[in-house]
Amino acid sequence: MEAIIRKAVPDDLSELLSLYAELSVGDQLPTPEVAAATWAQMLGSKMITVLVAEQEGRVASSCVLVIVPNLTRNQKPFALIENVVTSATMRGRGLGKRVIRAAVDEAWAAGCYKVMLMTGRTDPGVLAFYEGCGFERGKTAFQIRRPAT
Repeated sequence: MEAIIRKAVPDDLSELLSLYAELSVGDQLPTPEVAAATWAQMLGSKMITVLVAEQEGRVASSCVLVIVPNLTRNQKPFALIENVVTSATMRGRGLGKRVIRAAVDEAWAAGCYKVMLMTGRTDPGVLAFYEGCGFERGKTAFQIRRPAT
């Protein structure tokens, strides 16, 4: 059965939360009420698109695309891809590449001048995966995380 690549819908929340449990093992998942509120906010945002690969009737892969308006680069927006994850049982089928390709296509359709993706993973297979999706290593990334409270 061929996978369907599509924009996420409200009913995808529970399956996405299951995927996110695989993305950041050890992270505490939100309560159902908090998750529903955040999900509604995400789906209601004109800047955010969540793309999913549906395989065998289940959400098997996903990524979040954020398109940011911009006052530089001739007012062309830029895009960020975050939370890329494919279910461990569905890896190796090209689903991750397909959702990333769909996200990049969305960004180009929106007139973005670049698409950025950062990963904290150092596994050569993960890095090769992103390069296989067309991303290049090049810029130096910096981040600052909120201190634990």
